[in-house]
Amino acid sequence: MYVADSRGTPAPAVTPEPQAVAPGTSPGRRAALAPTVLALGTVSLITDVSSEMVTAVLPLYLVAGLGLSPLGFGLLDGLYNGISALVRLTGGHLGDRFGRHKALAGLGYSLSALCKPLLLLAHTLPAIGAVLALDRTGKGLRTAPRDALISLAAAPEDRGRAFGVHRAMDTAGALIGPILAFLILRGAADGYDAVFTVSGCVAALGVLVLVLFVPGRRTAPAPGAEPVSLRAALGLLGRRDLRRIGLCALLLGLCTVSDAFVFLLLQRATGIADRWFALLPLGTAAAFFLLALPLGRLADRIGRWRVFLGGHLALLLAYGLLLVGGAGHAHVTALPYAVLLLHGGFYAATDGVLMAAAAGAVPEEHRGGGLALVQTGQALARFAASLGFGAAWTVWGARPALAVAAVLLAAAAGVCALLRPADAMAGDSAAEARAG
Repeated sequence: MYVADSRGTPAPAVTPEPQAVAPGTSPGRRAALAPTVLALGTVSLITDVSSEMVTAVLPLYLVAGLGLSPLGFGLLDGLYNGISALVRLTGGHLGDRFGRHKALAGLGYSLSALCKPLLLLAHTLPAIGAVLALDRTGKGLRTAPRDALISLAAAPEDRGRAFGVHRAMDTAGALIGPILAFLILRGAADGYDAVFTVSGCVAALGVLVLVLFVPGRRTAPAPGAEPVSLRAALGLLGRRDLRRIGLCALLLGLCTVSDAFVFLLLQRATGIADRWFALLPLGTAAAFFLLALPLGRLADRIGRWRVFLGGHLALLLAYGLLLVGGAGHAHVTALPYAVLLLHGGFYAATDGVLMAAAAGAVPEEHRGGGLALVQTGQALARFAASLGFGAAWTVWGARPALAVAAVLLAAAAGVCALLRPADAMAGDSAAEARAG
């Protein structure tokens, strides 16, 4: 990493950063990743440590510590996830409009960092809701500009690998955060306040790394390109490949059972004790961490859409194992490990790979807005899927609801396999070029 000049001058277009090849390296070998990717990965790692520290203790703090009702927590949880999805469009558009992706990402990271110590002062539902809304606003503002910076810094044939490295580093923070929170709660007299204080300090460190080590070059439209405007941003849906990618992300998101339900289903299928339940997300995160980079490389080599759909097939297999486990095989020792491996593999094959695929479908001057459109559609679809699955579980029961979700996911995957967005298959031509 290196200290970047945040006063960079406008350029006609942002080109991928030079990626030096070590002396003696053959031309066919992969170049080193751009420093921007590694710097942003470090920022995300540090920020996720901070965020997951709070996420790990927040339900218990609100319900057991402050006496919040389950209904109140449900409202806050919906607020926590819904606002981020909606604000992403704003962050992506503003980053494109002003050519300041780093500035928007920095604002988002700063807002989230500010919220951690504010939790020490919030003790009522409206106050906590306001703090969480501000935190999710920060996350929404930073996500699309950050991903735009990654896609602009990486060479087109290496975008899958770049996003894989970033997501792996991000997930490393998700692994460290809950463990750190657990240790603080055990060792501190006033545990929750200590967690929020340490989380705020860690988040501030992430902002500092962003300011010092992420380049701040300004992106200007290429000569003859359409000016960046809200109308032009919404007009991106007129691009066939982006529209197909967004539609597929929306369809598959509507058939994706939320993580919380997956963990509850796994506990029911295996009889895992309550004291071990909190470790289940760590299993998914560990698999995500280990597989993100290999699957990102594979996506560059064989095609991003194939890996993306393969991730959903892994999720479908996890649903099948949960259905089998729930049918009377509750004591199969390997079932939790298999489900968590497939669940983490699903995220490793879809999260960053989808962004790498979508990046090739939009021009550089609209990169943030284009990625935000896909992200927002997918996030809102998953939010609707969570509500729908919860209602189906209540009316039909857990296994019938999961069986319906599995059938719908298989059908949606079949439809998306037929659509096959051309730009999302860029890894095939890149692989052929390297082979030639």
